[in-house]
Amino acid sequence: MGHTWLVLFELLAWYSRHARPLPWREPGTSPWAVLVCEVMSQQTPVSRVLPAWREWMERWPGPPEMAAASPAEVILAWGKLGYPRRALRLRQCAVAITEGNAGELPRERDALLALPGIGPYTADAIIAFAYHRRSTVLDTNIRRVLSRLHGAAFPPAHLRKDEVARAQALVPEEDELAWQWNAALMELGALVCTSRSPDCPACPLADRCAWLAAGRPESPAPRKAQAYAGTHRQARGRIMAALRTAHRPLPRGRLLADSGLPESRFAPALDSLVADGLCGRTADGYSLPPAARAPGN
Repeated sequence: MGHTWLVLFELLAWYSRHARPLPWREPGTSPWAVLVCEVMSQQTPVSRVLPAWREWMERWPGPPEMAAASPAEVILAWGKLGYPRRALRLRQCAVAITEGNAGELPRERDALLALPGIGPYTADAIIAFAYHRRSTVLDTNIRRVLSRLHGAAFPPAHLRKDEVARAQALVPEEDELAWQWNAALMELGALVCTSRSPDCPACPLADRCAWLAAGRPESPAPRKAQAYAGTHRQARGRIMAALRTAHRPLPRGRLLADSGLPESRFAPALDSLVADGLCGRTADGYSLPPAARAPGN
């Protein structure tokens, strides 16, 4: 699909009518608030992100406030969003911004990539949605939409150079149009061009979609959703749930019992949580990480 002004017009017209009124899209939203949203939204539905994001922004409206919080406070506030390492990385990022960038999120891609927890996707999303500048945002939704426009049901399992180059060629050169193009593609993938049940009749780009024109062929190797039950991640989650409700360090035996896990799953999960800094170990047992010193103290 060649990029044309008509495609851009049709997509942005659809976005202006159907975009969800999400709070992080409101004018005046800080770059920090956009970053928190982007990190929370990774592999997590918007419906679960919304209440957590609002709570975090009330409690920690900027990097200095979060940098002064302890790791345990941040993990507790993260709740059940999943992948709690994201919470610790956000705090580490807040410390780095506070100590090295005067509390301001950088505007340049290389400076963003140098911060803890910010990878290529997050850096490009901040440039687009926080600073309204040109970048190539490639999340799951955008990759799926572009893949279907070019004839395939799903993109490759791993991002490839040719996929990036093709996406970059479609992004308008003007900053204002570029960030809106990224936002509209992302929303289209979230609301219409979904993974399992795409609503092609409602798609503003249906008449330009090579995948639809080919009869919506299935992917040669459909990707299977990873089961959660019985996984290492589930074991970690059970241990973290027990630690969140504990008011004092738990001896290993008590933590094992509270987790409901067999020893064979408990031991490697606990060791990995300690290694990741999500669990602290003292003479009295295991707990969430101890309070950290605020920057400059």
